[in-house]
Amino acid sequence: MTLFPETVGDMMNESILGRAQERDFIRIEAHQIRDYTLNKQKQVDDYPYGGGRGAVMQADPLYQCWEHVRTLGEGPARTIYLSPCGKTFTQADARRLKEDYSHLILVCGHYEGVDQRFIDECVDEEISLGDFVLTGGEIPAMAVADAVARLVPGVLPDEECFVNESHWNGMLEYPQYSRPEIWHGRAVPPILLSGHHVNIARWRRKQSILRTRQRRPDLYEKLDLSSKEDRKLLAELEQELNGPQGG
Repeated sequence: MTLFPETVGDMMNESILGRAQERDFIRIEAHQIRDYTLNKQKQVDDYPYGGGRGAVMQADPLYQCWEHVRTLGEGPARTIYLSPCGKTFTQADARRLKEDYSHLILVCGHYEGVDQRFIDECVDEEISLGDFVLTGGEIPAMAVADAVARLVPGVLPDEECFVNESHWNGMLEYPQYSRPEIWHGRAVPPILLSGHHVNIARWRRKQSILRTRQRRPDLYEKLDLSSKEDRKLLAELEQELNGPQGG
């Protein structure tokens, strides 16, 4: 639900998501809120009660659009308002929305926000991308749609495309490399050229642990690294980071 459906459509119909829609794995539709207003001037906003700058999106055009959109999907539905006041979106939320619902209604606000009465009556949850404010909800709505849609079976070639990525298991993803073997004097780590898949997997997990520890200590503190193999990796990391000990 947006005031700028063309912009949303241009992005959501390209590349991986575009091909997934052509193959009927997912369906993404952008609905123009102005088409549902009962006002001849297609007005969707008005001055806020109590004064203040800007305008507020009116409840009724949003409601009329929502009433139509909610009849289009099948199965469990969820209405989400993209708002800086919402809970910060995470990979866990993407997995939850994909697993629990088959129809998501994403409401894109604009101007100074939307009439709270629409939120109270129709919205199931509010989601934010972070502690900042954008001019509208279209960018976060597209981000949420992308994050959820790519988890739908068939959208990506196989599950391995996302289970090893950052945030899937609470860690950041390991560094990736491609050809050529040497670029600007920088070489690919030799282990990745060895063909030894067990050692490569071990190196990648160690790098994920290290990257998470260095860049996201908040995530690192929550990791369960109590397995025998992880304890070995931690010991190796400590030795590599601190250097040889002794007199």
